[in-house]
Amino acid sequence: MENEFRKGTGPRQFRYSELATATDNFSDDKKLGEGGFGSVYRGFLKDLIIEVAIKRVSKGSKQGRKEYASEVRVISRLRHRNLVQIVGWCHTGGELLLVYELMPNSSLDVHLHATDNVLWWTVRHKIVLGIGSALLYLHQDWKECVLHRDIKTSNVMLDASFNAKLGDFGLARLVDHDKGSHTTELAGTLGYMDPECTVTGRASTESDVYSFGVVLLEIACGRRPTAARPDGTLIHLAQRVSELYGQGRILEAADARLDGNFDPQEVERVLVVGLWCTCHDRNLRPSIRQAINVLRLEAPLPERLPPVGHPAGPLPMPDSDTGHSSCTSTAQQLI
Repeated sequence: MENEFRKGTGPRQFRYSELATATDNFSDDKKLGEGGFGSVYRGFLKDLIIEVAIKRVSKGSKQGRKEYASEVRVISRLRHRNLVQIVGWCHTGGELLLVYELMPNSSLDVHLHATDNVLWWTVRHKIVLGIGSALLYLHQDWKECVLHRDIKTSNVMLDASFNAKLGDFGLARLVDHDKGSHTTELAGTLGYMDPECTVTGRASTESDVYSFGVVLLEIACGRRPTAARPDGTLIHLAQRVSELYGQGRILEAADARLDGNFDPQEVERVLVVGLWCTCHDRNLRPSIRQAINVLRLEAPLPERLPPVGHPAGPLPMPDSDTGHSSCTSTAQQLI
């Protein structure tokens, strides 16, 4: 794996002792989150004078080691203002550690669903464009196509200025630009995952676009992707917004906590593009570049949208991780 990292130009190799010192020997006081694959610690690197988040993979976690290898192959080679940057790495004596820039404003989902504070529209819109810019880079502008496979609001980190930084590349895969998809095991998070992926396991740029669409709707509506009905089934947010769209009332889907303090054209475009990205037929979804052009007011809205979500109505699925057991939400806020 050292050769993989050295293909990149930025990350440096740390000694284990340096990272132990930065975290007070990985003390519980420095622990930010813990999960099946490992723990995340807050640290301070004195020589670089920066605060960092350090992911320490559990020695007994095969999936954690697999995701570590994926991040080694992918994120260490990527450079974009809207991606979480890896500072360095360490693998010695059976220890696997990744060092990331620390995101002081945690993750997007924390702010969207906070009960004591409202994320105002101008900030939300900047975040929308930032996530789109990151995905455009991954899908089209880098030398290889990167499929993220787990785009969700808890994987969108926020820096001190609330700029979006897409993180957690543990499930990411590289594919050639002339190949449209990559068949693999089921991975991602239900609610954000393209329904077709739950059947075929085939990840593609279109499935990433679907997840992006769900995130757009969550940002504009301030609601989580799925909600329970009285009979126990779950209805997807895209279906709820689609009903209002069909009635010509789409702006009523906007987060009520914004109290109308938003640009109606921007909100409409975020909602409509969200629906466009989540349409059931992946062949009718926009490319990320088409979506970004509409969001930036550089292209018109589609005249008519195809059906969204699942053709059979409410989605009978739990809103939980499949194929990816992340750390607790606090840890997800970091990487």
